[in-house]
Amino acid sequence: MKLLRLRALMAILAIVTSITLAGSAHAASGNPYERGPAPTEASVTAENGPFAVASVVVPSGSGQGFNNGTVYFPLDSGQGTFGAVVIMPGFVAPQAEIAWYGPRLASQGFVVMTLDSNALWDFPTDRSNQQLAALTYLTTQSAVKNRIDPRRTAVMGWSMGGGGTLESAASTPSLKAAIPLAPWDLVNVSGQITVPTMIFGADGDTVAPVSTFALPAYNGLTNVRDKAFVELRGADHFTFANPNTTVAKYSIAWLKRFVDNDTRYDQFLCPTPNDPNTVVFLDTCPL
Repeated sequence: MKLLRLRALMAILAIVTSITLAGSAHAASGNPYERGPAPTEASVTAENGPFAVASVVVPSGSGQGFNNGTVYFPLDSGQGTFGAVVIMPGFVAPQAEIAWYGPRLASQGFVVMTLDSNALWDFPTDRSNQQLAALTYLTTQSAVKNRIDPRRTAVMGWSMGGGGTLESAASTPSLKAAIPLAPWDLVNVSGQITVPTMIFGADGDTVAPVSTFALPAYNGLTNVRDKAFVELRGADHFTFANPNTTVAKYSIAWLKRFVDNDTRYDQFLCPTPNDPNTVVFLDTCPL
């Protein structure tokens, strides 16, 4: 009996020690939002990050203002809450086109929701409204709301979903980050944005040419302290609808840096990368 009690006591001490050490690591860094081990080139380019991931389907009608979606989230509950990201697809594109971002980003320590638009032909303003409605649902009503820090949220989207992402950032300055992917919109709202924004484009994009959409949006970010523009080499509009290491690497770094305030990821952004997979890389370096 004494032996069993001793073993139970040792097990409890081991758990307490583990929690204490984890807390000490965060405290020592001075940043309570760090999640996961120190990053490396291998970790930010890996298909799977350090967190095991689960997912839950959100059927249409679950919330006001958006269609069905899928929530991907880290299973780890010992490091505190996580930042949240909502991702919107493009014109006539189903959720499947952006599904790869869900587990990829969640495995790096984010709660991620990918969406179907209410109608395949919805324009950017409608997509922005749906994106923000989904973000409200995710942080206040979803099954994983207790895993989320509602003060640390971000938006991301492709094509017209990228245009919607810019509009979401313009209307919601409380967001911590925005990542428009090959954005398309009839209006340029970037002058209204104060949210740290990383815009992607592709050198072979004929649907949303960089010179017409992505670059003017970047140049219009006159009220943003931290911004970046990444033009992919040998890519087109639909590159963003398939797993892409370059897109994932810099998206992870941007979200970590601004949603988690994790300066360990500065190394992937500053000095401005000389990446052979990009034609142009512009940024203000968040240092």
